[in-house]
Parts: sequence; structure tokens; C-alpha cells
Amino acid sequence: MGRWFHDTVIATGRLPLFCFFCGFVVAFVFIRFSVRMIRAQVRWWPGNVSSGGTHIHHVVFGVVFMLVGGVLGLAVPDDLVGWSSGFAALFGVGAALVLDEFALILHLDDVYWKEAGRTSIDAVFAAIALTGLILLRITPIGVSDVADARSQYPGVAGWVVGAGYTVLNLGLVVVTLLKGKIWTGLVGIFVPVLTMIGAIRLSRPEAPWARWRYRNRPKKLARARRREERIRRPLIRGKIALQEFVAGRPDRDPAPPAEREGPGDD
Repeated sequence: MGRWFHDTVIATGRLPLFCFFCGFVVAFVFIRFSVRMIRAQVRWWPGNVSSGGTHIHHVVFGVVFMLVGGVLGLAVPDDLVGWSSGFAALFGVGAALVLDEFALILHLDDVYWKEAGRTSIDAVFAAIALTGLILLRITPIGVSDVADARSQYPGVAGWVVGAGYTVLNLGLVVVTLLKGKIWTGLVGIFVPVLTMIGAIRLSRPEAPWARWRYRNRPKKLARARRREERIRRPLIRGKIALQEFVAGRPDRDPAPPAEREGPGDD
């Protein structure tokens, strides 16, 4: 394990990224534990932070940590790896606090314990997955494609082949995302074979691709809907169960008055 860590992280200059990753994960676990303790009204756990009667969301602290960690991380010399790693960890802590309230930023509303708040968990999971792939030395599309092509094809041909391969793969990523396969598209930036599969297979029925391409193809749209019910729905339920296990179950919106009233209630 020590040899792997040295060869994969330290020797490749990824120690600051590793510290960012650790700071991000630890901060996310801590803040989720904290908000669940506050929600459960555990007496011995500190409550929300307020100033003058105003609740201070932890996204505010996250922005401060990101600014401090980011600016100081850019300011220190490259040879001070320890300091760079420490500031990267601080930046990771701030990023976790910000993304944990990503839904609040997106909706400009306090939806933390609502169904819409699950968007924050999706953002955190995506950040952890993409950072983990980079730590494993899996580079995004285009980072090494041109260099690899130039090593095989000298001169202008190398640039053309590398750029063409990059554009092709990015096009597959766009098609996959338009088909509503967000996770496949994001991970496919690092593992192109996923976007090849995602771009070929059926679109999700409510995705932009289906609205544009399946409008006059009812049989294909029906196949997409059957596939959604048979495969996607169980996967989504599993993802929601994982989200609720990690982050807590959102509040259920109360039923409208018309639904709460029984027959004959006037």
C-alpha cells in the first residue's frame, strides 16, 4: 500500500490533490453528521450558527475556506509541497461545504431537507467520483490525446489525429448527456468507452434527445419508456436509498387540503 501511494500520489505530484480529496470527504461526512444531529435536536450537540437572528448557512463558511485555501495555495512556491497540500485540504473542506448546499444556490431557496435538496448529494457524489478518477491517474479526454498522437504521427498529422480523437469523444459525451445519461456522460469524460455505449443506446424518454428525435417514432419512444421502467427506475430507487442513508431522508411535503379532507368534508 505504501509503495502504491508513493508511486501513484507522491511521485506523480498528486499529494495536494489527495489532500483536497481527503479534506472534501471528511468535511462532507462531518457536516452531514452535524446537520442530522441538529435535525434530531440532540441536546449535547451544538446547534445552528446564527448572527443577529439570521441563520448562517455552512455554504458561507465554505466560500471563505475556498478563498483562503485557493489564494494561499496559489501564493506558496511549488517546492513547498507540505504547505500546498495543507491549503489544498482547506480548499477541499470549503468545496464540500459549498456543494453540500448546492441545491440552495441552484434554487435560491432553503431546500436542504426537501426533495430538491437531493441535487446537492448528486453534486457531491459527482465531485468525489471525478476527483477519485484523477487520483487514479485516469486523465480526462484531450489531456494526453494530442501528446500520444504526436508521438506516433510526427508533424501536423499528430495534431490533427489527436484533435480529431478529442473532438469525436467530446461529441459522444454531449450526445450521452443529451440522452439524459448524466453519470455515464460525466464518467465517460475519463473512460471514453462508456460514452460510446451511452451514445448508441436508447435515450431516456424525457431527455432532450427523445423530444427531438423520437417525436415521430412512437415505437422507439415506447421502447425507451419500457426500458426506463424496467431498468432505470430500480436504479434510481437504489440511488435514492443510498442518498438517504448517507444524507438523511428529506421532509415529505404535506398533502394539499383537498387531498387531506375526507368525503363530505365541507
